[in-house]
Amino acid sequence: MHAIEVVGLRKSFGKVTALSGLDLSVPRGSVCALLGPNGAGKTTAVRILATLARPDAGTATVAGHDVVRQPEKVRASIGLAGQHAAVDDDLTGRENLIILGLMLHLGRREAKKRATELLERFALAEAADRLVKGWSGGMRRRLDLIASLIVAPEVLFLDEPTTGLDPRGRAEVWAAVRELAADGTTILLTTQYLDEADQLAGQIVIIDEGRVTAQGSPDELKDSLGSRIDVTVADLAGLEPAAAVLAEISASGHQPRADAGARRLTAPVAAGAITLPELVRRLDAAGVDAEDVSVRRPTLDEVFLDRTGKDADTETDMAKEPAA
Repeated sequence: MHAIEVVGLRKSFGKVTALSGLDLSVPRGSVCALLGPNGAGKTTAVRILATLARPDAGTATVAGHDVVRQPEKVRASIGLAGQHAAVDDDLTGRENLIILGLMLHLGRREAKKRATELLERFALAEAADRLVKGWSGGMRRRLDLIASLIVAPEVLFLDEPTTGLDPRGRAEVWAAVRELAADGTTILLTTQYLDEADQLAGQIVIIDEGRVTAQGSPDELKDSLGSRIDVTVADLAGLEPAAAVLAEISASGHQPRADAGARRLTAPVAAGAITLPELVRRLDAAGVDAEDVSVRRPTLDEVFLDRTGKDADTETDMAKEPAA
């Protein structure tokens, strides 16, 4: 049985369609990254799976429980960490976790024990008795993350967990996520950072306009695009003849993407369709003065662009999708 099963999920807010038949399966104990442009439906999907919104149609189960018919059982099986830290700055880290444990009916002794375990496990024990307002951004996000683990969940939803963090803070959260996954927690992650999905997820699902447009492991998605040719020309006059050469060998008749400012062209090509020496010879024959030529594997950013027609944005879905 999968930890998360979604079939034909639909949700609209007035005239705005957020989900239009979303299908999704997440195996137990895996990390799945849900990617998509702004307004694609990522946050709406997470809200429905966490029982914070009701679907208009379709079915969804989390940890074997139906999100509409068994919301209490779903809530007892999940943890949820949103885009913004939900901890109290005027309490210590330990106090935050103990209070949350009491709210979840653990009892004072068990709440203290669980708080100590989590603080030590995620390398926050030294700061545990300092006010959270003095913690770094990465430490605060880690605390927010482990707050969702006071009662160990089968499934953890992470909605943009590293938004606004510096590289060190992101690395700290990544380490925490990897540790949770190693212990068997199923994690559904939405993120605006494609490198984050590439680093953490065994499965990536790209959605656009409320439905899945691609899914697979990071390597599978990259390989599905074949290879990429990059050509940087010495001057702008070389862009047009270089584009003509790339168009002739490009996969599926794709026109090369041009970056005039960088004097660079990029085009997809079937894997093994051309070697680097042959490409250089063809550019020379067309009179192109090339500064740099490469044949490489595509990036996840290029997969995203190919499957959505949009560049990965820096804004979050929460700003674009209506609240449920």
